[in-house]
Amino acid sequence: MDSLQVTNSAGDSASAGVARPKKRASLSRDYFAELRGSKKGMTGALILAFMVLVAITAPVIAPHDASSQSVYAQYAPPLFAGGTMDHILGADNLGRDILSRTIYGTQISLSIAFIVIFIAVSVGAVLGAIAGYVGGIVDTVIMRIADFQLSFPFILLALVFMAILGPGYWSLVIALTVAIWANYARLVRGEALKIRELEFVQAAKAIGVSRARIIWGHILPNALPALIVLGTLDIAWVIITEAALSFLGLGIQPPTPSWGVMLNDARGYLYESAWMTIFPGIALFMTCIGVNLLGDWLRDTFDPKMAKL
Repeated sequence: MDSLQVTNSAGDSASAGVARPKKRASLSRDYFAELRGSKKGMTGALILAFMVLVAITAPVIAPHDASSQSVYAQYAPPLFAGGTMDHILGADNLGRDILSRTIYGTQISLSIAFIVIFIAVSVGAVLGAIAGYVGGIVDTVIMRIADFQLSFPFILLALVFMAILGPGYWSLVIALTVAIWANYARLVRGEALKIRELEFVQAAKAIGVSRARIIWGHILPNALPALIVLGTLDIAWVIITEAALSFLGLGIQPPTPSWGVMLNDARGYLYESAWMTIFPGIALFMTCIGVNLLGDWLRDTFDPKMAKL
């Protein structure tokens, strides 16, 4: 009888081990089915997926070199305003193709946004989990640094770091990462303070599981939904900030195509050649709208209480 119970127990454990991937796959299917049923979430996902596809395939789909100048194409109007197929969205004051520069600008903006969010989430989540779980002097030091940083406006802090590091792609990545990591640290610290008191964490401590394994195996996975929501919404903030810094001349530098650089180049020709500002502005607007719609859907999905507010 005992051996039968042991066999059944082992069988149950084995079946549980096999069932876990199915459960995860089923959960993914449920989320995808819910996404397809949400107009807001699906619209945001499609817009963001389209912009990512444009960024990835930029060297293939761009009709011209983004930095190539042509005297004969200066101020060329877009096709719908009497232009030619050679420059469908027109050309700028140096004869550079607006469509090609807008496409490559998508690559620049999205790559910066994704790199910044990935690094900021990784660093902020780890530091926040350590502060919330360990507590004591470690918590005090990490949170006072975060509080000091959060006392400054996000754009002001980014401006200070850009002034110190100088303009450029990686300087922009570092400045925006340093400016935003504290948000994730505070978020995960709050989650860690709740999770560390739960029974499964106390049980892990009782059997001698190390702090590192508890943080990595219990704290961070349970804080992941909140991180995904905040990280998705912050992508739009990073894109807008990158465009603003590039517009001010502190971010991406000409002739590298960036939406902020394009808007800065076109500000003196707003009345004569409005298309120089319209199309990069539309690309910036649509990308941020798509990110915000998807982020709102993720927030409503992971935290249904927020959907009622």
